[in-house]
Amino acid sequence: MIELPSEVDINNLIDDIRIFSWQAADILLYYSKLLKDSDYKKNILKNNNKEDPVTLADLKVNEIIIKRINDKYKDTNWDILSEENVKTSKTFVTKNDWVWVLDPLDGTKDFIQGTGNYAMHLALNFKQKPFIGFVLIPDKNQLWITDGKKTWCEKRDGKKYKPNLLNNKNLQEMTLVTSKNHGNEILRNLIQKINFRKVEIMGSIGCKIASIVRGESDIYICLSLPGKSSPKDWDFAAPESILRAAGGAITNLDNQELTYGQTSFQQGGVIVATSNRNTHQSICLEIKNIIEDNGIYPL
Repeated sequence: MIELPSEVDINNLIDDIRIFSWQAADILLYYSKLLKDSDYKKNILKNNNKEDPVTLADLKVNEIIIKRINDKYKDTNWDILSEENVKTSKTFVTKNDWVWVLDPLDGTKDFIQGTGNYAMHLALNFKQKPFIGFVLIPDKNQLWITDGKKTWCEKRDGKKYKPNLLNNKNLQEMTLVTSKNHGNEILRNLIQKINFRKVEIMGSIGCKIASIVRGESDIYICLSLPGKSSPKDWDFAAPESILRAAGGAITNLDNQELTYGQTSFQQGGVIVATSNRNTHQSICLEIKNIIEDNGIYPL
């Protein structure tokens, strides 16, 4: 059984992160509204990298979440791994078992485009595995939370909702949720070969995993090309935590759990998330066979 550091009570911790998350939501919604006015856009965009944009919203949420955790838990022996800090310092070294993993704005392209498909991810990893997690989707007024045992959704007014995962479908009966801004021709080829019942296009891994937990889709496949950029720890840690505690699963194609805390923080290859942990392995095997039979991707 995993136990938090001795001075930390899990209920109090969740209460605190809940408050911090809605403060982050206010920031994200504020800048999202400003982005609709083209006169403000140039002031909110902080770099010219179209493939990996950074906005003032990323930086402000990053700052407030880290400050709130550090101020509230001054003497707790844990570290904070943040996408924005890694971009600045390029390095992150820790010997602690407990590490917060933060993506202040997952789906920055969608945030800029005004689709609403963006999220804040925050997970507390223990020995390089997600333990508790939070996926905040401001545009839907949703905060998905897991305490490591169960997952639930909260609205800002405190109303709570349970997951509604769809189970016991074969691969061709499933609804796939896939990337809007990070697709590639090989993944599109695979999707076409599988012939899913329905394909939904959506930004943000957090939003995609939340759609599985809500019961609006069944499966998500991430396929990174060799030598190209891959999702990172902060893209997957919080979404994985809420999906697993809700009864789903997320692994690589060989049904191996994701490993966090690698030097590059990369989560490469083929990653599959499904709504049913009991059928997940067989679904992965079926996808792998389709890839091998059609020579779609180097395994």
